[in-house]
Amino acid sequence: MSLKKEADEGITFDTFMEGVWRQNPVFVMVLGMCPTLAVTVSAVNAVSMGVATLFVLVSSCLLVSLIRNLVPKEVRIATYIVIIATFVTLVDYIIQAVSLSLYEALGAFIQLIVVNCIILGRAEAHASKNPPLKAVINAMGMGIGFTIGLLALGATREILGAGKLFGFSLFGEHFQPWVVMVLPPGGFFVLGGWLLLFSHMRSRSEKGAAHE
Repeated sequence: MSLKKEADEGITFDTFMEGVWRQNPVFVMVLGMCPTLAVTVSAVNAVSMGVATLFVLVSSCLLVSLIRNLVPKEVRIATYIVIIATFVTLVDYIIQAVSLSLYEALGAFIQLIVVNCIILGRAEAHASKNPPLKAVINAMGMGIGFTIGLLALGATREILGAGKLFGFSLFGEHFQPWVVMVLPPGGFFVLGGWLLLFSHMRSRSEKGAAHE
């Protein structure tokens, strides 16, 4: 009994870490690049988009897993899109009610969560084939991994482009901001730097595991 419990815990942890590290949506799979590059001009925008995506991802994967045996194969993709769109609409209204300024900053990218390939991919490839608990844990890992990726870009661009982090000044009034960082090219520069760093970290981790 204890061996089975330990095995289940191992599977649960591996399922979670799959999205956070091994298949990180931003740094490994390079998915969801539209919001990743567009909204990460500040850490607040990045975290807000990440949390919104996390909510939609977890909620939709849970529901898809619950009804996986009830949906005919011929209409499964249409069904998943309707489910995802429902939760995106809910998030859209919540953000609009909580902060109009944040809603305007994120703009159309909130609605575009519907077509985010991370969410539809998790629903089709994982949630539709696994029980609810495993589907939710995997979705949480993917959502948190996506949020971490957005935060890494948003924090870097805000620090270098405005000398601030979450709106708080870091370097004083004499800091000369790198304006390019808050412009579209800055998103590509920062993404390239993080991809290089993450690839290097994964390479070292794999080499260390091989030597063990």
